[in-house]
Amino acid sequence: MITVRPGLPEDIPAQRELWKLAFGDSDSYLDNFYDNYYRPGRVVVLEEDGAVRSMTAWFDTDFVVPGQGEYRAAYLYAVATHPDSRGRGLAGRLLTEADEYFRSLGVSAVTTVPAEQALHDFFGANGFRECFRLTQGELNPGQFPPPRGVRPLRFATPTEYKAVRDQLLARQPTPYIRYPEDALTYQAGCCILDSGGLLVGEAGRGPFCLCVEGDGRGAMVCKEQLGGCTPEVWSHLFSLIPARGWTVRFAPLGRLRSACMWKFAMLKWLDPALEKSWDWNTVGYLGLAFD
Repeated sequence: MITVRPGLPEDIPAQRELWKLAFGDSDSYLDNFYDNYYRPGRVVVLEEDGAVRSMTAWFDTDFVVPGQGEYRAAYLYAVATHPDSRGRGLAGRLLTEADEYFRSLGVSAVTTVPAEQALHDFFGANGFRECFRLTQGELNPGQFPPPRGVRPLRFATPTEYKAVRDQLLARQPTPYIRYPEDALTYQAGCCILDSGGLLVGEAGRGPFCLCVEGDGRGAMVCKEQLGGCTPEVWSHLFSLIPARGWTVRFAPLGRLRSACMWKFAMLKWLDPALEKSWDWNTVGYLGLAFD
């Protein structure tokens, strides 16, 4: 017998085992999720004959569409099926029945960040379409002079980061995902695990925020940079967080050059009227992916 239901605290050992089998993450990485974000119902599980065989965590976010409205959105995360149960359509069934759970909570949209093309294809077959994009590039710290004078950025709490992020995104016309503070607390924990952090500051172009996380191989990824990041900001960042290399993701805010952007995240509307009216040429900004 197969049942899809919200997760319960007694499921946590099985969820953790499944998560580690699927992704190979460390106990400290999982501790960060279960200590800082997890609550009953924030994981949906598929149970077969009393055993958890598939699962997805989800983050309770808002999809803000300037000039149209704000919609409660579930960001799917850690979608996993036990290796012994793959190839039987369990993940697809999990997603379909999870939609009904989300509708019962008043969720209008679901988003996810597939890690590779095969997963884009899988989610595409389960009702998702491409929506959120990014550009990505490499920065060489050696090309920036050492920082001088006043240093423009500092490590921030999730509360401080959220305030700056929300302020910056509210000023521009691109649809975007807004995160609650507890999701940013989880992100901060991910950053700290690999010598990164959430940072904010103000330079000549105004306020800015940066989310920096290690890639596990000695390099750093600036997963989000919003606002007035001048050369002085980058110089200070590179001195504050030394690394052998840097990858930076750039937001397409106000720029609809979709042809040269990375297909980053996908969207599924749960409301048929919103699905019908949505312009799928729209480029949205999801930003912080817990990848």
